[in-house]
Order: sequence, then structure tokens, then C-alpha cells
Amino acid sequence: MKRRHFFSGAATAVAAASAASVSRVALAALPEAPSYGSADTAAPLAPPSGRPYQPVVTLNGWTLPWRMNAGVKEFHLVAEPVVREVAPGFMVNMWGYNGQSPGPTIEVVEGDRVRIFVTNRLPEHTSVHWHGQRLPSGMDGVAGLTQPHIPPGKTFVYEFTARRPGTFMYHPHADEMVQMAMGMMGLWITHPKARHPLIAEVQRDYAFLLAAYDVEPGSLTPKVNTMTDFNIWTFNSRVFPAIDPLVARLGDRVRIRVGNLTMTNHPIHIHGHEFEVTGTDGGPVPKSARWPEVTTDVAVGQMRQIELIADEPGDWALHCHKSHHTMGAMGHDVPTMIGVDHRGLVGKIQKIIPDYMVMGERGMADMGAMEMPLPDNTFPMMTGTGPFGPLEMGGMFTTLKVRQGLPAGDWRDPGWYQHPAGTVAREWAGAPADASAPRQTPPGQAPGAPSVRKPGTSHENHCPP
Repeated sequence: MKRRHFFSGAATAVAAASAASVSRVALAALPEAPSYGSADTAAPLAPPSGRPYQPVVTLNGWTLPWRMNAGVKEFHLVAEPVVREVAPGFMVNMWGYNGQSPGPTIEVVEGDRVRIFVTNRLPEHTSVHWHGQRLPSGMDGVAGLTQPHIPPGKTFVYEFTARRPGTFMYHPHADEMVQMAMGMMGLWITHPKARHPLIAEVQRDYAFLLAAYDVEPGSLTPKVNTMTDFNIWTFNSRVFPAIDPLVARLGDRVRIRVGNLTMTNHPIHIHGHEFEVTGTDGGPVPKSARWPEVTTDVAVGQMRQIELIADEPGDWALHCHKSHHTMGAMGHDVPTMIGVDHRGLVGKIQKIIPDYMVMGERGMADMGAMEMPLPDNTFPMMTGTGPFGPLEMGGMFTTLKVRQGLPAGDWRDPGWYQHPAGTVAREWAGAPADASAPRQTPPGQAPGAPSVRKPGTSHENHCPP
């Protein structure tokens, strides 16, 4: 982690809204602005000062350090252009905070007095909205409505008390369409100050944001005017298989916090376990309003906090259940070629276009195992390899890895699960099915009613008598 000093004088710090509560002494020296240059998941940041809490693990991200100043917890966010590694070899020009997109997670404790310095290193003005927080109107961060815009090269300061525990976000409220499409967002976690009747103690606490981008293969910068036709779907601006797994010890209570700043909803699904939605950005959910689920829909601008008991060992998929959100960069105008006979055609086309290959004649699964040249600065549409072969995934997909005997503070990938003998689906090696054996007689069908038949057979041969 690198540390950089951006400004040293009071003249460069401009209060956002009611600056009277910040003294000249406080503004005379800004806290340092840490920067994290890795796309890996950082270890949780144990609080070095202030009230204790159990920190979160930000998937493929990190937590922003702070300093204590006369009882106030001070942070320094820097809004700036960044280059994010979305997948190995695939870099995207984004805007973010402190060297990353999403920006660093801010962690505080209920009741903390918080002061956030925001330095603007973007080519245009900006602001920061503290999504879901109870605070004075002048600190809400809506440029033009509750505060002046933060001009390029200037530093504003926000100050308020973290009044309620929960999972929140921060993002611009200035030129939102461009700045959020470029990746400007981050997580905010407010931990309870004491045991809370609706907030359980957990052994693992993970957090990440959902984001989508439209990056044409071979290019570096997202198309900010795209409204619906995105092609890069990410957990914390990473795509599978570059997304780190969530790791848990057998029997751990696991909390997963998910925020959605895309332009559509995402049904987040976990295999092998049931969970409950225990909180939203509105606060903890009453126990009487919870029910077991395996999928929860996270709508635009929402936070969902889910909890489960990791009581099934193995490698379990965790993904968005919109299947095109678990794919890499793809063209949406590619025609469906299932069932088209290419025999004799491919060789003729390759005489003119040597790199031509058949796509989708038998479905798209072949794409997961193909090795073919890709445009510069992109990644495969279907990729990833597991212990049994191609995973044929991409985008919003990762794994929950549950292991017995995993040390409490160990967040590292334990590798692939070693299945006990006899617990893996396998090819049937017994007697083949007897094709001549009588089958269940289908029910009668009225003349003219809808029917179904196998491809390549006539409709008449399969109509009921």
C-alpha cells in the first residue's frame, strides 16, 4: 500500500456545506491518502484506533485506513482516473477512488463522528453522496442541491455522525451517468457499537458491489452512454475467474453484503446452502420478516445483507442467475446457429478468412474449451477451468469454499475441494436401458391440440391417432 500527500495547506481544503464545525487547525493538515495498487483481496483491516469491531473482507478490494483527530475519525478519499485490471491481461480505464474502482471500503462504528476529506483529481467537478446515511442535508452530497460542486483540484470535507449500523454505499451525485458508468462507487459499513438484537455475530463477513460496463473488445474505456446493452458484468469490477472465492470454515456463520449500482436487477444465487436476508440499506430486517432462500434479487440502488451457516463442505457456486451476466465480452447481434449444418462450408470460408470458426452449431459450450486469438485487451466469453474441466463461465460468478479445520483468520484460497469417495456424479456403468421395454403410455390428446416431436421427424408421425 502506498501513501501519498496531496495537499498540505488550509487554503486547499474547502468545506462542503456547513464547514463551521471544522476548525482551522483540523484543516491545516489533511490525513494522508492511501492508495492500493493490487486487484487481490486485502486482509481485513483490524481497527488500530477507535472503538473495536470485527472488520469486513472486501472481495478483490480493501478498507480505507483512517486517523483519529480529537475523537473524530478522519478519512481521505481521492477521486481520480484509475486503470483497473478486470481480468488478467484485460485493463479498463475507469474513474475511482484512491487508485481503485470500486473505491476502498469505509468502516466505522455506530456513533462515530466521521470526517471525510474528498480531493477531486478528475477532469470535471464531482461530489460524494453517502447512500443510505442519516445525516444533515448539507452533507448528503447532491451537487447543486445540497452543496457546491467540488471543482477539479479542490478538496471538500464532509462531517457527520454515523447514526445507525448497516451496509451502505458512496457514489457521486454529479454527472452521475458518466461518473458511475466509469466506476465511481464504494462500500460503507457501519458496525454496531454493542451487541444488537437483530445483528448476529459472524465468523466471516464479506462485501462487494455489482457493476456493469460496456467495453468494446480491443478498447480501454467504457462507453458511458450505454443504458442497457452492457457486456462486462462484475463483482467489485472483476470478472470470473479473476474474482477471488469466499472462504469459510465448516460451521461458520457467514455474512455477505451485496450492493447494486448497475442499471438492472441481479438475482444472486448460492448453491448448497440456504440463507436469510438479514439487512438492507434501510437497516436490520426484523426476525419475523425473514425466511429461508437460496436466491435474492438485488434491485438497482439496493443493498442486501444475507447470512448463512456454512455447514456443507465443498466448492459452491455463487453467481447472478441471469445467465448472460455470467459470460464475458460478447456481441449481442450474433445470430443463433444451433442446428445449422456447416459441413463443407467452413473450409471454403477459411480460404478467404483463415481465422473463421464455427460458433454455436451445437450450442455455445465449445467456446469454454476453445483456444483462439482474442482482440487486444479483452477476455473470453466463456472461460475458467475447474478440477473436472471447463467451467464455461465469466462475469458475475465465484465460489463459496467451505472447509473443515480452516483457521479462523485464514482467508486464502484453499484450492479445489477433495470429494469423499462415491460423492461425485459419474457416468452410469450398469446395464444399458432396454429400448424395447414398454414405456408409460402418454395421456390421450384431442385432435388439433398442441404436440411435441423430435427434430427431423414429420408432424404426422407423432400426432395421436
